[in-house]
Amino acid sequence: MQPRLSYNPAVVVGRQSWDGFAMNGSTTNGDLLLAASAEGWYEPRWYALKTRSRHEKRVRDQLLQRDIDTFLPLCETWRQWKDRKKKVELPLFPGYCFARFPLIERFRVLNVLGVADLVSINGRSEPVHEDELRAIQHLVSTKLHFDPHPFLEEGMDVEVIRGPLAGVRGKLLRKDRVTRLVLAVTLVRQSAVVEIHPADVVPV
Repeated sequence: MQPRLSYNPAVVVGRQSWDGFAMNGSTTNGDLLLAASAEGWYEPRWYALKTRSRHEKRVRDQLLQRDIDTFLPLCETWRQWKDRKKKVELPLFPGYCFARFPLIERFRVLNVLGVADLVSINGRSEPVHEDELRAIQHLVSTKLHFDPHPFLEEGMDVEVIRGPLAGVRGKLLRKDRVTRLVLAVTLVRQSAVVEIHPADVVPV
């Protein structure tokens, strides 16, 4: 276990650049910016990890061995071989795994075999929207059937008001006279879809 560094924003001075955070401690506003940015480095948040092909479960297992909070959503599907048919669990979002850690400890995560990189925006490591991730966690905890689904940028935002997904928000999709709820993780542009009754959702 690597030692955690102590941090006191009152005694940090000068200019530094950490993973895209430019900070200046020479003014009052700079001090506030420095403190706010540094707090983000020490606060555990959920990040999306880009993994090598077919390394999602291996990455999850290694992160758990390092006592790092990890979430790998899986979905069940049938696979047909020549002589048999078997139900298997596959990653819901192929090529991605989620981990919760302070950014200051990111190298403990990046050093895991199979991790390619942290998902970032404009070169800055970006945490996942936690409400989106909670919705996916809620979905996989149910016994509902769900599948991967292409990411949708447009669609009606709805909230489920009854049933095992009550309180979960997503986007409404209709196809072949069947109503479906799409749950998206915007940062990695991945989605899951589950059938739902129209009377069980309301616009938000």
